[in-house]
Amino acid sequence: MVRIVPSATNPFHKLSDYAAVPRVTGLRSSPDGSWLAASVQTLSSDGKKYVTSIWRIDANGGAPRRLTRSAEGEGSPRFLPDGSLLFTSKRPAPDAGDGSGADRDESAALWLLPAGGGEARIIASPPGGVSGLETAADAPGIVVVSPAFEDERLRKERKDAGVTAILHETVPVRYWDHDLGPAEPRLFAVSPPQEGAPDTEDARFETRDLTPDAGRALFEPSVALSPDGTLAAASWWRWRDGVQANRELVLIDLATGKRTVLLSDPELDYASPAFSPDGLHLACVRSAHPTAEEPDDHTLVLLNTDGSGGTRDLAGDLDRWPASPGWDPRGRGVYFTADDGGRHPVFLAEIAAGTVSKVTADHGHYSDLNPSPDGTALFALRSAVDAPPAPVRVDVAAGEVTPLEAPGARLALPGRLTEIATTADDGHPLRGWLVLPDGATPENRVPLLLWVHGGPMGSWNSWSWRWNPWLMAAKGYAVLLPDPALSTGYGRAFVARGYHQWGERPFNDVMAVTDAAVRREDIDESRTGMMGGSYGGYMANWIAGHTGRFKAIVSHAGLWALDQMLAVTDVPHMFYRQFGDPLTEPRMFTENSPHLHAGQITTPMLVIHGNRDYRVPVTEAFRLWWDLNRLHLAEAKFLYFPDENHWILTPGNAAVWYETVFAFLAQHVLGEPWRRPALL
Repeated sequence: MVRIVPSATNPFHKLSDYAAVPRVTGLRSSPDGSWLAASVQTLSSDGKKYVTSIWRIDANGGAPRRLTRSAEGEGSPRFLPDGSLLFTSKRPAPDAGDGSGADRDESAALWLLPAGGGEARIIASPPGGVSGLETAADAPGIVVVSPAFEDERLRKERKDAGVTAILHETVPVRYWDHDLGPAEPRLFAVSPPQEGAPDTEDARFETRDLTPDAGRALFEPSVALSPDGTLAAASWWRWRDGVQANRELVLIDLATGKRTVLLSDPELDYASPAFSPDGLHLACVRSAHPTAEEPDDHTLVLLNTDGSGGTRDLAGDLDRWPASPGWDPRGRGVYFTADDGGRHPVFLAEIAAGTVSKVTADHGHYSDLNPSPDGTALFALRSAVDAPPAPVRVDVAAGEVTPLEAPGARLALPGRLTEIATTADDGHPLRGWLVLPDGATPENRVPLLLWVHGGPMGSWNSWSWRWNPWLMAAKGYAVLLPDPALSTGYGRAFVARGYHQWGERPFNDVMAVTDAAVRREDIDESRTGMMGGSYGGYMANWIAGHTGRFKAIVSHAGLWALDQMLAVTDVPHMFYRQFGDPLTEPRMFTENSPHLHAGQITTPMLVIHGNRDYRVPVTEAFRLWWDLNRLHLAEAKFLYFPDENHWILTPGNAAVWYETVFAFLAQHVLGEPWRRPALL
């Protein structure tokens, strides 16, 4: 049986309880708006992995109900206009016996759950499986993303011959935690069997390759279907000179496969397309590439689907970076979200008025926007630093937010959240969140942990299952979550402050917010530690070489030697735009690389890295570990995960991650004896 922690309980004092909390990861509204399909992760029966299932969430606040169940899990819920639910799953078909045969296909198929009830069935199973799925609002149009070979016979021949090698002739070669190729992502149209075909319950739909020439163009697909199901809009990578690329916006005719380029500029990317309800317009996010002088920039643009009239900027003077556009069903405007001062609210760009207004005003982080059919409400996932993702109903006129019943949505926290503000040495206002544990008072001052977020262009404004400050609060720590220079939600100029000073400028900001925190009467300045992951790991490494004020530092997936890392990451083209070539333009590297300050490290460090991290390759940790050992200036430990990536995802490894961090901090911040985790 799957273990589920009841609502309104406090699971933060025991890692097994915390791991068992259901996690809502996605949300889709039914065509009539009466219910929502939510993707929910729960522990498998053996506790070794998370399994995603689909739950029915009542739009009027009734009790949730689980719709799917299998050992393999189900995901990517999408609706057809008649209310039928599509989803992807690796589970075997009902007529496939016990599914344990050696020849069983391990890729995800496309399943359909009829609107009127009954058993789900497979309707399409392309050879490469289904890795993405989109449907049309007003017609039974379906497009799936599936990796394909130019000749599918090669798939079986490679398997039979035991060949896994990949011959690359272009970049990129890998992405985050997986290799790219030899099969390449393509778009396939999925349609019911033609008239005259046998009408049986297990009849498969037809799949048709729309992009046989895609190559690496769809390795990070961003796709939408027109309401009538005749057109697909997609981001299309255009590679130049073998190393530089931009993302075009293309339109694909589902009947003929004809592809038309709507928008293309070598210095711009187009992503997250969204069709208007009448299908005549598209909204999408336009991103200007970073250069050696200026950081990237993002806005929301409107264009006609026939390619006429150019583009119109919908964000206007809003100095924020729009994301996740979705249309008001009446066509009056486009909803979107953006980081904003430690929040991630919903905005509305009204087409006729040319105005942008904020729809939500709380400290929440909103995602998965689903406008109700009548346009009076938005269904969304809302999280916050102090609240896990949960479905809500937003009254768009009043801005009122009503929670909906969902698994794992209500948790009792071992402390409280407050906000902290100060001023940087250059006069810029700074802020962050401060998690205070229960019992923190001037009479009972608590130790402080500084956490620096990743990105670096990001913000502490949402719940994190992987880096959860409430687990630390349950151990008695206060946790400081600052947004220094390079953080988003404060305007482009705030990002630009640290654009050429990845180390010094954010370091000074972080120290200023830390100074403000330790001035509080409930914080014990003599017991402070520091942690960070990804860019936060970079900042951990930088801090280690620039101050001895912390008792311990935890560096997870941190950048150490920039000239090394930026050449072997999965996306070197992104960094080289900003940093330049270290052989001909070394300034950014020499001024910002933490490894050049290794000789000044005196703080005990815990280094953590996953071997399958391709964004910040594990060679960064190996080199940092070697430098710490050869210099013998500070105590150090190295927690290494051979089969994890940039994130530590499996329940067992995540528990060991926390146990090791707890023990390391307890030793150096609290002065307790070192207690090696039992499984290490």
